Amino acid sequence: MSREKFLHALFQSVPFLLIIVIMLTLVFFPKKKETEKPEKRVVLLWNVDTFEGGKGSRTSFLRRAAQEAEKERPGVYYLIASYTPEGAKAAYEAGQRPDLLSYGVGLSVYAESCLPLSYDFAGGTTDAGCLAYPWCRGSYYLFSMKDDFTEAGATAISAGGRNLGALAAAYAGIVGEEVESTAAYTGFLSGKYRYLLGTQRDECRFAARGASVYSKRLSDYCDLYQYISVLSAEKREDCEHFLNVLLSDKTQDSLSEIGMYPIDGAEGGRTVSVFSSDEALRELGNLARKEENVKNLDKFLKFI
Repeated sequence: MSREKFLHALFQSVPFLLIIVIMLTLVFFPKKKETEKPEKRVVLLWNVDTFEGGKGSRTSFLRRAAQEAEKERPGVYYLIASYTPEGAKAAYEAGQRPDLLSYGVGLSVYAESCLPLSYDFAGGTTDAGCLAYPWCRGSYYLFSMKDDFTEAGATAISAGGRNLGALAAAYAGIVGEEVESTAAYTGFLSGKYRYLLGTQRDECRFAARGASVYSKRLSDYCDLYQYISVLSAEKREDCEHFLNVLLSDKTQDSLSEIGMYPIDGAEGGRTVSVFSSDEALRELGNLARKEENVKNLDKFLKFI
């Protein structure tokens, strides 16, 4: 074969050879698939403050916890919104629901939307199981300017939310005047009241002021629990991941940032159901003010 004929035949076969090479390359050296990006999901959490906290913002604290949760959950975003009790009730009536709800006593309308949890706490348990579990707590205290709690004197019972300071007073055997939270605090400091039955809120106020005050913790009754519930079955796994982060030792140990206490240590005493209606709370408060034998109140409460 002449040189010219060989080159002509070679050039004619080149396209076919290229196809063979390309096919073999695809078979033996397939193109690596691009890493699939995780699906983006938004988990909505509403925080509702129904009682005074310690200091700072519980909503801001939850946002910091959300940032930690997102690190371990690529593609998941936790959106934290703050609601008043009235706003949360109005949203419920309008058919709106969050995926997670953080709240205290007085939001009974949400009970039917809460899913059972694998935790257990008397205040959040109904016939359907544990529907709410506290992620932080406060405490009631009796404050005095002197290291003597036996001296006679007027007592201001701080009233600053849907919690029942009157019940804490009844179980501690304290008789006093229910006064709006800030007025009770300032009245105590000015000497108008010998004692103040207050909460962790007042403890933080005294610390910020640098006031030297004696305190005695009242442990027979407490309703100062901030609960959390899961409302979304579709996003349950993402919701439970957030709960795990919120209840982790790392997060619980940082609750002092907002003047609240870890849920560990809440054993003992009594509490009211977090699903108590406003009407039930009012009636219970009235009973506490009138009932001479506080043991008769036990039937309305839950033991921790």
